[in-house]
Parts: sequence; C-alpha cells; structure tokens
Amino acid sequence: MAHDNDGSSLAWFLAGAAIGAAVALLYAPQPGHETREALRRRALEERERLAKSGREAMERGRDLYERGKGLADEASQRFEKGKGAAADLYQRGKDWADDARHAVRGEKRASSEEAGAASESAN
Repeated sequence: MAHDNDGSSLAWFLAGAAIGAAVALLYAPQPGHETREALRRRALEERERLAKSGREAMERGRDLYERGKGLADEASQRFEKGKGAAADLYQRGKDWADDARHAVRGEKRASSEEAGAASESAN
C-alpha cells in the first residue's frame, strides 16, 4: 500500500533521532556540565547541517525552476513557429485549390495581391 510522503515522515524521523540522541547523552556516565556541553555542541552541528540541507534544497529548486522555465520558453517558441508554418501551409493549400478550380473551369485566376487591390478599390 502506498503512503503519501510529503516530507513529514522524514521530519518526524529526524526529530525522533534527535530526542533519542539527547536521552542517550543524558544517561551517559559523565558529569552534567559535560553532558550539557555535548548537547549544545550536537544541537549546533545539527542546526548547521539542517541549514546546509535547506540551502541545497533551495538551490536545487531554483535550478529546476530555471530549467523548467527554459523548456517552457522553448516549447512556446516551437509552438509559434509551428503555428506560422501551419498558416502558410493552409494558405498554400487554399491557393492551390483555387488554382485547380479555376483551371478546371478554364478561368484565369487573379493573384492574391490583385484580388486584394480590387476589393479595396471597390470600397
């Protein structure tokens, strides 16, 4: 059975490990001030380790964001290029069909530019 893992399991594991280490130090055969110093030192080491892990995670997140953004930009450019090519192909196909229809009817077809100029002069 799959479990949802949103990172809270790791946090609980780390918290349990820290508590276990603290209890082990409290029961260790050494004077109180040495135990407190060892706990303080261990807490500082863990804080630094967690801070480093957090910085590394943020850096990986930024890298992944930038990579994803680059891929999205590239996909967008390819889409626009494809859209332009499709429009050109559509127009060429339409012109070809018009030429074929006029050829079958025996008519001379005006070019697209001439047709546009004729419609503007009619207005």
